[in-house]
Amino acid sequence: MVEIKKLEILLSNPTLNWGHNGYKTDKIFMVSTIEMGNSFEFSIREKFQPYLKTWDLHDQDILELNEIIRKGHSFGAFHHEELIGWAICDIREDNNSLSIQNMLISEQFRRQNIGRLLIKNINKKARELQCRIVELEIQNTNYPAIKFYQNAGFRWTGINTKLYNDSTETALFMSFDVV
Repeated sequence: MVEIKKLEILLSNPTLNWGHNGYKTDKIFMVSTIEMGNSFEFSIREKFQPYLKTWDLHDQDILELNEIIRKGHSFGAFHHEELIGWAICDIREDNNSLSIQNMLISEQFRRQNIGRLLIKNINKKARELQCRIVELEIQNTNYPAIKFYQNAGFRWTGINTKLYNDSTETALFMSFDVV
């Protein structure tokens, strides 16, 4: 049984035992923009294209995540008291939102509704904080996560084609209104 609790400071890097940190997909989202005078449009469409992304969390990354965790708006998923996933969130007072900075689940526990449980707790926290939205940024290549977030009620809110250094990836922004 999985329990969702407030995430406390990480004393080590639990992801070392979480299997593949990243995603593998046969589809991505292609993003195109059209500029017309003082306005622009963007469109997003699915494209069959294999993509593999892997990332490693290093000591500096854990320190940075702990800075956000200290603020008290993050959640951990625990199985028999062992951390198996997290949703690290930060409040953005400038736009009255709760921002999901990092969401990651151990490979062996993916596709078991743990993400839904984390989103449910994030929504509850956002209501307690009287935030107007929950928001996140995600790469256009992370098709599985985008579909998960869409199924959880997130909608497109914007793009940034230049956010990632030396990359062909596009940053997609999504949010849902807090009810």
